[in-house]
Amino acid sequence: MTKKARLIYNPVSGHEQMLQNVADILNVLEQAGFEASAFRTTPDPLSAQNEAKRCALAGFDLLVGAGGDGTINEVVNGVAPLEKRPKLAVIPAGTTNDFARALKIPRDDLVEAAKVILRGKTQRMDIGRAGKQYFMNIAASGSLTELTYGVPSEVKSVLGYSAYLLKGAEMLPKISSNKMRLTYDEGVYEGDLSMFLLGMTNSIGGFERIMPDAQLSDGLFQLIVVKTANPVDVLRLMAMALNGNHVNDPQIIYTKTKNLKVELLGDSKDKDPIPVNLDGEIGGHLPIDFENLKQHIEFYVG
Repeated sequence: MTKKARLIYNPVSGHEQMLQNVADILNVLEQAGFEASAFRTTPDPLSAQNEAKRCALAGFDLLVGAGGDGTINEVVNGVAPLEKRPKLAVIPAGTTNDFARALKIPRDDLVEAAKVILRGKTQRMDIGRAGKQYFMNIAASGSLTELTYGVPSEVKSVLGYSAYLLKGAEMLPKISSNKMRLTYDEGVYEGDLSMFLLGMTNSIGGFERIMPDAQLSDGLFQLIVVKTANPVDVLRLMAMALNGNHVNDPQIIYTKTKNLKVELLGDSKDKDPIPVNLDGEIGGHLPIDFENLKQHIEFYVG
């Protein structure tokens, strides 16, 4: 029986380069032994997610998400709640492509990224659950996280990685702290913090040393808590993060955990709702519970 593959691609990702490569990518899928077809996402909310769910329920063997991390996140959310989940593959056509970087998938040639499927190497990857949403790379909250979801997509398309640097310079004076209780496997932190990060790979915003001990399939999140909101301290920690030395700083908590419960304390409960960033997009608000779903989805890897 012929295996079926569906390419789910975002036509506006990465300077719209997907549009010129769809036919060649479908040809690669045919070479890999799949009956291949394509779906072009629309501006409708959850377009990629709804198509991924439909295809999974229809019995497709492989779904190929082509776009930025936001598009891949939608494909993951389409299949993660299901009992029977197809294999997934990633074609990075976004700005930073953190997840593809972690999976060692070529990021400078879309067709070469598709050819990873021809080699047949797969790995069962951890997936995070945040309330009713899922994520494959990073969850974060706090004033510092605006750096990722606060950059408009059209700005990222034009300026690329420098868009994040410009946003960082703009927001540094606005960093604030919130009082929270974080309950994780090895303990509890109660107090002020400017950000927490919950990661499953070592690549966040193009940096590869923020989560230096990240494993892709161990069933554990890497948890980083940044206690300080002092701009001088934040700049110092950002510089240290380039080589991974930030994890030993007294202003940082760095640990591993399968679960994380986040609650707001004191006047933080009376502030405007505090958003949660899932894979670079807003995915709910605090308070929230996180769980690591060990080896939940099988991905093709480089």
